[in-house]
Amino acid sequence: MQYAKLGRTGLSVSRICLGCMSYGDKKWRDWVLTVEEAREHFAEALEAGINFFDTANVYSVGVSEEITGRWLGEMANRDEIVVATKVYGPMSSGQNRGGLSRKAILQSCDASLKRLRMDYIDLYQIHRFDFTVPLEETLEALDSLVRAGKVRYLGASSMAAWQFAKALFVQKEQGWHRFVSMQNHYNLVYREEEREMNPLCIDQGVGLIPWSPLARGFLAGNRSAADKGGETVRAKSDEFAKDMYFRESDFEILGAVEKIARQRGVTPSQIACAWILQAPGVSAPIVGATKLKHLKESIEAVSIKLSAEEMSELEKAYTPHPILGHAQPSPKRMAANAA
Repeated sequence: MQYAKLGRTGLSVSRICLGCMSYGDKKWRDWVLTVEEAREHFAEALEAGINFFDTANVYSVGVSEEITGRWLGEMANRDEIVVATKVYGPMSSGQNRGGLSRKAILQSCDASLKRLRMDYIDLYQIHRFDFTVPLEETLEALDSLVRAGKVRYLGASSMAAWQFAKALFVQKEQGWHRFVSMQNHYNLVYREEEREMNPLCIDQGVGLIPWSPLARGFLAGNRSAADKGGETVRAKSDEFAKDMYFRESDFEILGAVEKIARQRGVTPSQIACAWILQAPGVSAPIVGATKLKHLKESIEAVSIKLSAEEMSELEKAYTPHPILGHAQPSPKRMAANAA
């Protein structure tokens, strides 16, 4: 395994981050792995040198955090691993059970710590931007968690670049702890983040830890335009992926991925993973897996170095996409929130 610093921090993370949304309760999603099924994935990850693990409170409504905490607690040295989780989504119906108010953030952090069976969270991330809460309230609450010793670093996830830039400005202005990472939607068939978000993060020393680096399995090369299906249970039932990908240009890119994979004697997934590992600003893509062989392939991809010609061939068929993966506010909504 290779390691990199997370942005401009001194925190060392493995070049592959194990995404733990795949582990949880089948009542939440029928494709997730149960606690016992997940054990070998954590064992394989740790054996390979992965020290970076990402989950969220909403994944399986807390069960993912419980599984992550259980196996890391039994198998890993806490001082060597980096555990990341997220806050924003509602955990149940009712008032104040989600969002980024001070109340929601503080109670969510305590609940995550309990489920993880840990004294602190290495990287605490806001899962999305909350248009209903004053930004200063959210950022001050996050800062208080760091000062209380419950959180080591702060991160953010998918949002507009102007929103992230504003948050970084407010944090600096107020002397609050700043976001050190951005978990955004970024892969070979969705590169809109290269326009504004990625350059902003590179300029500000914020580490990129992209989600869906394999386009929810699309870049594995087992999808077809006819049925938009795949070989895994998740692929067969993932309506979200079917809405995001499967454009004609996406399949052109997939063709280039498959061509280079054949030439290299590796899988399409490994080529797609190798590409994002070489993308500017990327510290560690977040890779989820429901099959152990797919996790092993991602780990092996760290050692694949693509040539400039191969990178160019993979990128040349890209066409612009609409914003996918997060919501944008309408002018009316922004005006209403400012009133």
